Amino acid sequence: MFPFKDDNPTRIFPFVTIGLIILNSAVLVLQIFSRADPQYIAYAYGAVPRFILSFEAVQPIHPALTVFTSMFMHGGLFHLASNMLYLWIFGNNIEDKLGHARFIIFYLLCGTAAAYAHALTDPLSKMPMIGASGAVSGILGAYLLLFPRARVHTLIFLGFFIQVVRLPAIFVIGFWIVIQLINGVISKGIAAQGGVAWFAHIGGFIIGLLTVKLFIKKRGGYY
Repeated sequence: MFPFKDDNPTRIFPFVTIGLIILNSAVLVLQIFSRADPQYIAYAYGAVPRFILSFEAVQPIHPALTVFTSMFMHGGLFHLASNMLYLWIFGNNIEDKLGHARFIIFYLLCGTAAAYAHALTDPLSKMPMIGASGAVSGILGAYLLLFPRARVHTLIFLGFFIQVVRLPAIFVIGFWIVIQLINGVISKGIAAQGGVAWFAHIGGFIIGLLTVKLFIKKRGGYY
């Protein structure tokens, strides 16, 4: 199942969503062309569970700041593309609903909650977490609550055949969160060796679902 667009029109131009996509893409370019070792960059600016919980001053910047720098770093083009696709499909509607300023605060809140949700599941880990997926997961939680019946154009793979169907968001996002939960449970039985931070996705999703209505702007103006 591969969503690629929705049928949910917006009233305002989503320049924050587009700005986030550009910023994330620019950071990946800097990572690729940096002379520093990629592993060093990840450890220096990624969110390391042990450090963001204990505030150990080991990295070049304060561990609390890595919660934010990690949101704009990615492990490669596919990692970036998958996160930015979901941000593009669902983010513009949430930005439309919240307003530009509230949207960016909401995005950062979800990303922060995601980092700590991941850290609390493995508090002694020194494996850095990078990527926008925690923040984007919060966007999905918000979209599920606010637009459960919006139609999402989705590719369904049936062997060698590909079918495009329009599915309700509650089905597409519901399927997505079930996959995160299953993989999160499975991952707890596997020795930590890096990979997908499933509980960051789950944590970001839950915070997005629970808090989005607190950010909805009142009538009159966009800000």
